[in-house]
Amino acid sequence: QVQLVESGGGLVQAGGSLRLSCAASDRTFSSYNMGWFRQAPGKEREFVAAISWVGINTYYADSVKGRFTISRDNAKNTVYLRMTSLKPEDTAGYYCAGSNTGYWSGNYFRSAQYPYWGQGTQVTVSS
Repeated sequence: QVQLVESGGGLVQAGGSLRLSCAASDRTFSSYNMGWFRQAPGKEREFVAAISWVGINTYYADSVKGRFTISRDNAKNTVYLRMTSLKPEDTAGYYCAGSNTGYWSGNYFRSAQYPYWGQGTQVTVSS
């Protein structure tokens, strides 16, 4: 069972940038499709971005498209989320998630598609 640990969150001014990292414990990480989700206080967890196991296919929520970039380094068992032009509404806890289940390509945006989750890292964007 893969364990995921996020890092890189923090406080940043609007317009700034951050890069989140998610390190996996399992050598089979390269076979997992990965996603980033976020949850703000009082709101439901929402999809942010996803990347296929080989890194060719990437998907983004409309709210972050053009500002966020998901990538992975399978040699380092790590997935990244580069966030630029940050807005106060991006403030949330950010969670990485791993999926080794079928039908991911059509369901990458569903949190239920991901059996494995990290503990999250907080991102706060000040105005």
